[in-house]
Amino acid sequence: MKKKVLISVSDKDGIIELAKGLISYNYEILATGNTAKLLIDNGINCVEISDYTGFPEIFSGRVKTLHPKIFGGILFRRNNKEDIVEANQNEIYPIDIVCVNLYPFAKVVNRDDVDVETKIENIDIGGPSLIRAAAKNFKYISVLTNSNQYTSFLDDLKNENVNEETRKKLASEAFSHTAYYDKLISEYFEKELLNENLNIRINLPLHSGLRYGENPHQKAFLFGDFYKHYELLHGKELSYNNIIDLVAASNLANELDINGCAIIKHTNPCGAAIGNDALDAYEKALSCDPVSAFGGIVAFNVPVDAVVAEKLNEIFTEVIIAPSYTDEALEVLQKKKNRRILKFLLNTNLSDNQYRNIPGGIIMQENDNSKFPDDYKVVTKKNISEDELKDLKFAWTVCKHTKSNAIVFCKDQKAIGVGAGQMSRVDSSRIAVSKAKQHGHSLINAVAASDAFFPFADGVEEIAESGVTAIVQPGGSVRDDEVIEAANIKNISMIFTGIRNFKH
Repeated sequence: MKKKVLISVSDKDGIIELAKGLISYNYEILATGNTAKLLIDNGINCVEISDYTGFPEIFSGRVKTLHPKIFGGILFRRNNKEDIVEANQNEIYPIDIVCVNLYPFAKVVNRDDVDVETKIENIDIGGPSLIRAAAKNFKYISVLTNSNQYTSFLDDLKNENVNEETRKKLASEAFSHTAYYDKLISEYFEKELLNENLNIRINLPLHSGLRYGENPHQKAFLFGDFYKHYELLHGKELSYNNIIDLVAASNLANELDINGCAIIKHTNPCGAAIGNDALDAYEKALSCDPVSAFGGIVAFNVPVDAVVAEKLNEIFTEVIIAPSYTDEALEVLQKKKNRRILKFLLNTNLSDNQYRNIPGGIIMQENDNSKFPDDYKVVTKKNISEDELKDLKFAWTVCKHTKSNAIVFCKDQKAIGVGAGQMSRVDSSRIAVSKAKQHGHSLINAVAASDAFFPFADGVEEIAESGVTAIVQPGGSVRDDEVIEAANIKNISMIFTGIRNFKH
């Protein structure tokens, strides 16, 4: 008996070539009405679904593939003895390839000249069911949902490369295909038919509404499993801004060495340090910019005890995050009724891709998972000491979590000056110097980190004037030679990492 393939497509592009190729590999084609007519008109033998099932297409084609002989042929498990017996008893034969694309809902949903009834009729029912059934049974079934898959699939058949990995990849694409289709439909019902305000459907469960967004006039919602990563131990509901800031704080704290503390204000670090213990780390971090730390987010990567809690209570902080707290620490911290206290449940750092909405869609990128490289290059005449390298690695990590253009000064494993989010790298340098001096820090023998290369020598000259002994930057400017020469003239060290850490 010939192997069977089911073809039921709305978009007929490339289907003739695919069908001819499948027949050459000894497949028998089952096809629905219009698809069958196209194939027959082009001299391609096929069996119409209604002839195969013995049941006519009904309700103007609304019901045609929803039949046990079809879904049984797709879903039965080829290695399951009971399934095989039932298939034989019911004259159900295996269908090995399912080629389906869906009614063109996407093409009609936003057209003003198409009425609601026509749009509803373009919601496919059998198609998604066939696709999902085939994708679920990928161990045995290949599912094709897009004409751009046809040529490579025929090549794989020719080269006998249609294996489980191939089918698994096709299944993944199939589920993405139906997920997007369902998203379009749900958005249409929500926005056009129900006139609700959520104008985008996210493929995550809605957890809750938030009090408001960045500003009181903006609505905000929380989707997904955020509280799988954090446990709220005390305080009122988290706000949109709280969540954005606490994620930034915990991401930085998680990248610091043990006994690390990060203080965040508006997603930028206004303090970060590694200490002998949690108290030492917090005091060092706070010293960077105690003014900006007021009302900020404090994250630790080690447990918090009562001594640290007492110190934390000396100023107002919005949120405190740590992997654990002693009972005594919680008792102290909970005296501040409006403060949020959270516990890490999972290391949240650098786990997922990043998405941003843009007009007409989204853009996505991988998280910045970069680490300080082992193959850094000293590019100046003056080499670096072990202590300088230790501080440069720390400064590089803090700088990675600072908005561009970013310049960070560090000394003895603590940040002492941060310049963030400026249009000019020189301005960021000046702000970082000013911040350090404002809070009594000497930059003599400090180090500096830049998130991107210096386009001109003036940025290095500005930093060198402050008294630092070493700079870490990615390099890569057309004027690198001028920048290196400026460092040599100032008798400071400079290393290139080859890694840029822009953060917009």
